[in-house]
Amino acid sequence: MSLAVRSLLLAGLVLAGSAAANQAQAAVTPVPVGQPLARFDNLKPGAHRYLRFKQTGETVRVADVWTREVRFEDQDGQRRLHIVQHWDGVGATPSDRQLDSWFEVGTFRPLTHIRRTQKDGVAKVEGYDFKPDRIVGLKDLEGNAAKDFEVASPQPSFNFETDMEFVQALPLAAGYEASIVFTHPGGGPPAPYLFKVAGSEVLDLPGGGKVDCWVVTTDYNHPEMGVTRFWFAKTGQVMIKQISPLPDGSGVLGKTLLY
Repeated sequence: MSLAVRSLLLAGLVLAGSAAANQAQAAVTPVPVGQPLARFDNLKPGAHRYLRFKQTGETVRVADVWTREVRFEDQDGQRRLHIVQHWDGVGATPSDRQLDSWFEVGTFRPLTHIRRTQKDGVAKVEGYDFKPDRIVGLKDLEGNAAKDFEVASPQPSFNFETDMEFVQALPLAAGYEASIVFTHPGGGPPAPYLFKVAGSEVLDLPGGGKVDCWVVTTDYNHPEMGVTRFWFAKTGQVMIKQISPLPDGSGVLGKTLLY
């Protein structure tokens, strides 16, 4: 084989490797804020309730019941997506945390987020306004403990407090990977997170029956803490179950759909 032919073959291998690397990189789909989501219509008005638990070895302790309700309502003359959440403690303990979040229909672009908590008899309210380049405290919200909050958002961000409904609106399929910029309102600056469809699994439902699910994973940018797994029903993409490792490695935190 001549030197010229060898050089051509080597160049071809380098180009092929570069193309494969580019294809692998291109396999991750960025999900920018403001563009219509492929399966936004999966979101239907109504409530889902999840049992939250902690499992260490064979010991399972129930934490609370988490209600997440999807609404479509008018706000300032426009139809909006409205998601409200609250937690009910075991033993009829009054809810001590409530979230109220508004979004643009079709794109899931966050508009505002209000968090109300009560601990040791002390009530607290925090409200946030999502702007294109920053997230700030709601100035007109009475008693807002976060009225002076401000964090830069070089990229517009989605609201991490509604990730379950957000992922429900993505085009989940075998091999799908999405890079999503999220932030917890009141927390640090937004950052991109990778969510992957790692496979599929048929789950047995507690009341009988089965549901075919996509298994979605993320490490929340902390691979040292392990991977969180979500099971989303292939039909309608409602989240059925979530399992997250505890930071100390002693067990897992879980959520499972009640109804």
